[in-house]
Amino acid sequence: MPRDTTDPRAGHPRDTPEPAVAGPVPLPAPPPERPGPPDPSGPAAPRERAPRGYRSVFAVREFRAVFAAHLLSLLGVVVSELALTVLVYDLTSSPLLSALTFALGMLPYLVGGTLFAGIADRYPARRVLVTCDLICAACVAVMILPGTPVAGLLGLRCLVAAVSPVFTGTRMAALTDILGEGELFVLGRSLLRIVSQSALLAGFGVGGLLLAALSPRGAITVTVFTFLGSAALLRLGTRDRPARAGRGGGSTLLRESLSGARLVLGHRRVRALMLLFWLPPLFVVAPEAVAAPYADEIGVGPAALGLLMCAMPVGHIAAELYAGSALRPRTRERIVLPLAAAGLLPLAMYALTPGVAAAAAVLVVVGVSSAYNIGLDQWFVAAVPEELRGRAMTLLTAGLMTLQGVGMALTGLAAEFFPVHQVVAGAGVLGTLCLLPLVAEVRRTAPTAPDRTEVRDGEDR
Repeated sequence: MPRDTTDPRAGHPRDTPEPAVAGPVPLPAPPPERPGPPDPSGPAAPRERAPRGYRSVFAVREFRAVFAAHLLSLLGVVVSELALTVLVYDLTSSPLLSALTFALGMLPYLVGGTLFAGIADRYPARRVLVTCDLICAACVAVMILPGTPVAGLLGLRCLVAAVSPVFTGTRMAALTDILGEGELFVLGRSLLRIVSQSALLAGFGVGGLLLAALSPRGAITVTVFTFLGSAALLRLGTRDRPARAGRGGGSTLLRESLSGARLVLGHRRVRALMLLFWLPPLFVVAPEAVAAPYADEIGVGPAALGLLMCAMPVGHIAAELYAGSALRPRTRERIVLPLAAAGLLPLAMYALTPGVAAAAAVLVVVGVSSAYNIGLDQWFVAAVPEELRGRAMTLLTAGLMTLQGVGMALTGLAAEFFPVHQVVAGAGVLGTLCLLPLVAEVRRTAPTAPDRTEVRDGEDR
C-alpha cells in the first residue's frame, strides 16, 4: 500500500517573514501575526498548565474530532483498497487487473493534487473535508452495486484517489487553524502520521478478517459507513471557518491551482523543503516494492516476508513517538538534516544479501531516520504564507504519493535486470547521493539566527 505519511487517500509561527531568497517567482511575505482574543476551543488559550507532549494535542476538542475522523476514513481506504482488489480478481481472474486496481490508488494523486489544489484555499476547510468524505462514500456505494462493470470499478477507484490529495492537503492546512502553527501543530501532524503508519501494520489485517467473514462487496459496504462517520465527525466536531483565499477575482479553479503550484515551486526555500519531503520516499520504497522477490532470493517463507514488510513502519512509529514526546522543538530541528542525509545509507547493507534478521534490523534503522519529518513540518509551515497553505500542502501530498509510485515502478523495472539485493543497495546509495546536495540547499536557504530566535519565541507563546 502506498505510504503517504499522513493519509493513504490520497504545516512555527509566522511572526517573521520569510527572508528574500533567489527564485523565479517570489512568494508574498506573510503579514505579522496580530494578537487577538483567545479561542477557548483552540490552542490560543493559555497553555502554561496544559499537559505537555501528545496529551496537549488531545486536550484540543476539535483535534479529537479530526483524529477520530482520520481513523475512520483511514479504515475505509485500507479496507476498500484490499476488498476491491479481491473483487476485481474474482470478476476477471486477471492478476494484471487486480494489481492495476491497487496501483490506481496512487496514480491520480498527481492530477488531483495539481488541478484541484485551489479548492483547499478557495472554500472553507470544513466544507471541503466533508464533501470529500461524501464523494468517497458515494463512489464506494456505487462499487458495491452488482451491475457495476470492472471498468466502472477502476474509474471509481481513480476518482477516490483524485479526491484524496485535496482532502489531505486541506486537513493539514486546517490543523494550523485548530492547533496553531507551533508545537501543537507539529505534534498533531505527527500523530496523524503515526496512525497512518500503524495502518500498514493493522489495516490489512482488519481487511483480511472482514473478507474472511464477508464477501468482497460486503467488506466494501462497511467502508461506506466509515466515510459517512468521518464526514459526520468533521461536520459536527469542527468549527466553520472562512476560506483562506477569495475567489481570485473571478479566475477559474484550474488557474488558481496552477498559479498556486507555480508560486510554491518558484520559491527557493519552499521548493527545497518540499523536495526534502519528496525525495526520500522515492528511494525508501525499494525494499518494500521487492520484498517478495528478496524473500524468494534468500529462500525464506511468508512469515519472514511479513517481518520484512513490518520492520520499517515499526521503526518509523517508535522514532516518531520518541521525537514527539521526548525531544524539544529545537532538537527536532537539529536532527532534520543529518537524518535526511544519512537515512537511506543503511540500505547499502543489502549488497551483502543479509538474512531476515539483519535485513529487518536495517529496515528498522531506515524507519527510525524518518523522524526528521517532525522537524521538517516546523520549517515548512513557517515558510509557506497562509493564503497558499492549502494549495502547498495539497501539492506536497500529491508529489509524495506520486513519487512513491514512481519509486515502486522503477524498483520493479530494475529488478528485472539486476539481482534484487543489488537494486535495494543501489537505491540506498543513489538516494544518498541525490539528497546530499538537497540538504546543502536547505541549509543555504535557512532563516538567519535572529529569525530562528523569533520563531522559538513564537512557539513558546
